[in-house]
Amino acid sequence: CSNEFQPPVSTHEKVSAALQPFYDQNLKWVDCADGNYCSTVKVPLNWKAPSEKEIVKIAIVVHRATGGTTDQYLLTNPGGPGASGYSFVKYSLNGFATKKLISKYNIVGFDPRGVEQSEAITCLDSARTDKFLYQDSGFEYGSANDVAASKKAIKEFIDGCQKHTGPLLQFVDTVSAARDIDVIRAALGSKKLNYLGFSYGTLLGNTYAALYPHKVGRMVLDGAEDPSQTPDEKSLSQLKGFDVALRSYLANCLSQTECVFQGSVDAAETRIQKLLRSIETNPLPTKSKRELTISAATTGLLMALYSENFWPNLDTAFAEAFAGQGDTFLLLADNYNERTEQGDFLTNGLEAFYAISCLDDRADASPKAMAVQNARVLAASPLLGRYWQYGAMFCSMWPYQTAKKPASYAAKGSPTILVVGTTKDPATPYSQAVRLARKILANGFLVTYNGDGHTAYGRGSSCINDTVDNFLLDGTVPAADPDC
Repeated sequence: CSNEFQPPVSTHEKVSAALQPFYDQNLKWVDCADGNYCSTVKVPLNWKAPSEKEIVKIAIVVHRATGGTTDQYLLTNPGGPGASGYSFVKYSLNGFATKKLISKYNIVGFDPRGVEQSEAITCLDSARTDKFLYQDSGFEYGSANDVAASKKAIKEFIDGCQKHTGPLLQFVDTVSAARDIDVIRAALGSKKLNYLGFSYGTLLGNTYAALYPHKVGRMVLDGAEDPSQTPDEKSLSQLKGFDVALRSYLANCLSQTECVFQGSVDAAETRIQKLLRSIETNPLPTKSKRELTISAATTGLLMALYSENFWPNLDTAFAEAFAGQGDTFLLLADNYNERTEQGDFLTNGLEAFYAISCLDDRADASPKAMAVQNARVLAASPLLGRYWQYGAMFCSMWPYQTAKKPASYAAKGSPTILVVGTTKDPATPYSQAVRLARKILANGFLVTYNGDGHTAYGRGSSCINDTVDNFLLDGTVPAADPDC
């Protein structure tokens, strides 16, 4: 079979006169190595008032099917918000997709508006971004002075975003990105959208399905977000998820002979709590001459809880920290923040995360409301909850109003949508997948993976991989949840 890439032709479907030029565009493709072909899709800057004079350029990459020429496309999104789908496909395809899927589908990655290779949000230079992420206020954690210092740092960050990004900054919401996806679908010559989304990518896919239910083809949402949750509910749910993941890690560690902890999981958590409290006022030294501050320590800890593959790194990090060194925790934080040894940042994931999140939704940031939420997170996790406080503060300072969301996320009229949930997922807890599949989507189907880590497909479970592949390739819906 030939596996030559045949450039797709737009569907040229009938839409409003203002949108017709966007839906009629035929893309220009460039061979960008290793079976990848790259292009740029033009979409309206403001979907409420589309104009060819105000556009956003969306970077897109297609990895052609290895099994022969096909007109079947599968769009993917790795999450975030703010993660690069372009890099996801171009550089990490074999890390998340099976050979069977790569053989049968042209796999499509794109950077949503505001992200990386597309027209991107820019806020601070590397030095000031480093300070924003790693430097603590110098005041007691959570004190009035500490909160005031945080507000000052947030304002500097947002001012930088406005100064360096311009009009794009107020149009990077998820609904706009979902509408962009429909232009991409049309430009690929597809009548229906086949889609595989992870983490935040499930919200993006769900939003598309809510807006265009009759254009949904085969859609899989792995590590699902519950779109009905308020920001406070989502934050609390995520905190509980990370608390479960931490206890799962500790139980695993304590079952081994060389664990740095001893006794019970509760005793281990108490020891970690004392360590973090100490770091708040006495940052740990590292060989790089940088200090491990409390913000870096907590970021490193959460980074390692995303996957059991990082648990050995966490073993090392705790052993070092109890001995007075912060190197591995700092390395984990740098990994999460995509910071190089030279102090540069590889992506604009931080900037895109805040910009998209704050346009999508925001919590009540009044002193009374934040006090209530602070009490909730402390009760949910005395250890991690301390660092989950004041979650509403950042978005309360965002200078643009939130975007209008779909009235319903049920996607009535769509075919079956597969929702994958991992029972001990820290970032998108399993309960969210259950609710999305069984309570929100009109045609949702739950697939459960019993295990640790964030998301399930492509992470080693043949049960999950086969279930997802059979659905995406043949449309096969299991008779019942395979309970992998």
